[in-house]
Amino acid sequence: MIVLETKNLTRHYHQGDTLVRALDGVSLQVKKGEFISIMGRSGSGKSTLLNMLGTLDRPTQGEVLIDGTEVGHIPDRKLPSIRRHKIGFVFQQYNLIPTLTALENVELPLKYAGTKNRSSLAKRALQEVGLEHRLHHKPAEMSGGEQQRVAIARAIVTKPAIILADEPTGEVDSHTAAQIVDLMKKLNRELGVTFIIVTHDPGIAAHTQRTILLSDGKIVADAPPGQSSKGR
Repeated sequence: MIVLETKNLTRHYHQGDTLVRALDGVSLQVKKGEFISIMGRSGSGKSTLLNMLGTLDRPTQGEVLIDGTEVGHIPDRKLPSIRRHKIGFVFQQYNLIPTLTALENVELPLKYAGTKNRSSLAKRALQEVGLEHRLHHKPAEMSGGEQQRVAIARAIVTKPAIILADEPTGEVDSHTAAQIVDLMKKLNRELGVTFIIVTHDPGIAAHTQRTILLSDGKIVADAPPGQSSKGR
């Protein structure tokens, strides 16, 4: 079952008089439950692609389909609902609210969605990431790895079909990074949620089922990580 698809996805913009082809005709399909990495040098289009997949930016041309619905050109007023119900986000900088506890941070997307039983759902999500003992701690009272676990719990609490992770291990040491990837693999396996991870680290990509390699806004390789590395 295809949960995410792009067709000839293009994003161009101008820097002064220069036309920048951030994405240049990207077409791909992602199946339900896949665990995917996106790699490429700085400026290759990784973050632009992730923003398009997450409906945070609009394509110049082409389509983005989530569960068969074209979302790249729908009205702005409908986008928040799609993000709340279909997509979870994990960022390099965690993006936690410093004045809120772990539990309150995880409850936020449920609050915006008007969900009942927010506390029990947030506690369950924190239990899924191994932080049931940190419910009432604020971000400053937790390690970087623990903060990223809170961010992952916040991403899964709405039970999205897709989680988009932008350099989720970029702020932690290699040991903690391996733990975070193991956690995401566990959630992928147990919850069936699709993960798409942007990373610059080949060691992280090696844990994924499939690596998409971008260069100059185009896909230049799309294969299991050991094979795609040969296309660099």
